[in-house]
Amino acid sequence: MRNRTLLNGFIFISTIFIVNSSFAETVSLEYNGFYDRLKQVNKQNYPLVELAFSVPITPDCTIVSGSITTEKEQFPLTYTKQQRLFIPYDPQLKSDRGLVNINVVGDAAQCGIAMQVRAKETKQSFTQTELLALTNDMNKLLDGLQGFPMKYFRKPINGLTFEFAEIQADDKTIKVVIDDVESIVNEKFTLTLEQITQLKNISFTHKPSVVSPFVSQ
Repeated sequence: MRNRTLLNGFIFISTIFIVNSSFAETVSLEYNGFYDRLKQVNKQNYPLVELAFSVPITPDCTIVSGSITTEKEQFPLTYTKQQRLFIPYDPQLKSDRGLVNINVVGDAAQCGIAMQVRAKETKQSFTQTELLALTNDMNKLLDGLQGFPMKYFRKPINGLTFEFAEIQADDKTIKVVIDDVESIVNEKFTLTLEQITQLKNISFTHKPSVVSPFVSQ
């Protein structure tokens, strides 16, 4: 077993160990790193947002299976075809020094673990009040994740990004209507805070798959 470092994700990356085989490589990450971030969410009240862990899809990083293990037990790891990982919040797994094991086809050194703040639920339409409440929850959660003193240096959210990657894969046209003005959108559509404060309602012909913070460079 040899040690490597994964490419950094959106916010968080954990210690890993790589095992080579003829078909796949196993990436093992300490559960403790996931638990510490999930704890920030669970100890506060963020009704509109959640943390989503994922392995960005690349030709060198395709998940074929996964598990969560301790010295005495093994549990299946749930993930989607978009390679989002569903990590449980479990103090016992932290106490037992659990590992999150991900078996990938390709070069595991090219894999990354991303952590993203996103809306718990997506809808086809939003009011201005709903959009502002969503950005407010996202800002509070990001502040909690950064901790002192980093939250004072973090760039504030400048808006929201709506993603339609799964829908566009089916060659569907996506339209957005903002206060009765219609336009066609691409795989991602961004609303700045300035635009949010000027609109009353926004709707889409298809429900976005992800709604996440937009931070300008």
